[in-house]
Amino acid sequence: MTEVAVIGCGVVGAMIAYELSSIPDLRITVFDRQQPAQASTGAALGVLMGAISQKVKGRSWKLRQASMQRYETLVEELGHPVPYNRQGIVMLCFDEAELPRWQSLINIRQTQGWPIEQWDASKLRSRCPHIQHPGLAAAIYSPCDRQIDPTALTLALVEAAKQRGVRFEFDRPVLSIRSADHHAQQVVTASENLSVDWVVVAAGLGSTELTRSLDAPLDLRPVLGQAIKIQLPESIGDASFQPVITGDDVHLVPLGNHQYWIGATVELPDEAGIVAEASPDRLERVFEDAIAFCPALANAKILQTWSGLRPRPHNQPAPVIGLLSGYDNVLLATGHYRNGVLLAPATATAVCDAIASPTQGTA
Repeated sequence: MTEVAVIGCGVVGAMIAYELSSIPDLRITVFDRQQPAQASTGAALGVLMGAISQKVKGRSWKLRQASMQRYETLVEELGHPVPYNRQGIVMLCFDEAELPRWQSLINIRQTQGWPIEQWDASKLRSRCPHIQHPGLAAAIYSPCDRQIDPTALTLALVEAAKQRGVRFEFDRPVLSIRSADHHAQQVVTASENLSVDWVVVAAGLGSTELTRSLDAPLDLRPVLGQAIKIQLPESIGDASFQPVITGDDVHLVPLGNHQYWIGATVELPDEAGIVAEASPDRLERVFEDAIAFCPALANAKILQTWSGLRPRPHNQPAPVIGLLSGYDNVLLATGHYRNGVLLAPATATAVCDAIASPTQGTA
């Protein structure tokens, strides 16, 4: 029996545990210093921007495409209710000079089998009458992109993985990873030393400290995100067509029952890697930007605000997936920045491939 420890139970760690549980002869233990989906997963809107992304080739597109394809089968497979919006994403375009770039993407996606449409202002008004802005040049509609509830997804993955025999140890921080000759041997907690054949580090910002215990620290920097949850007195737009609306990096995410998430901010750390405290002023500006293209939001009641930190790799692209430098049995699956929910399925597939076929090792 091959012993695998997964450290971290956000959406990425939970997805890895679930997918690994389908591989025979693995014994899987997941550790997290807190309850599942409490860190960056709990600070995500779950907007899955795959086809509408400007990434059209290479690793970035392959990860997105693989994840979007897996989501279409995964949600039903889990057997637990997970809110999953299949009505697509509408990207608002305020600059006519950007339209050729979007047309180029539409052409590329057509050859790749991912339909995208360009709407003029009249078509946008007919489909999304709640969207009103004098500066709108056009809108791009991606019907195959999705939005999912990250917390509900993570909890469903945990329950499904438990049913397949995965052991979860919550509120159980990993103190260190012991190794010899650049091979991980034990995962150390306050209550046990677990001998391991593989370690998967999916701990977000906590990955830096864990890799430091192996003398190969991964430099991840925190990026603050804030969002606001609102309640409207009545439906806006067409109640039967409620896609995610995004404009100037502000997302309007329908949740049902006249509720929406608005966000999320992107607040980078300073040169020392220190992020500022969450600022109500920054969140208020995001709300004002959303009202500018959807005036009906001005009548909203604020239900909740949140803030959270996303792990952004320093001096290398996100995410970090593959063997830790110098080690043959420590896999990194972390540093997803703003795309942890989107890329969780492809990340899990890469980890499964590496453990099932160790010569592959990276993604």
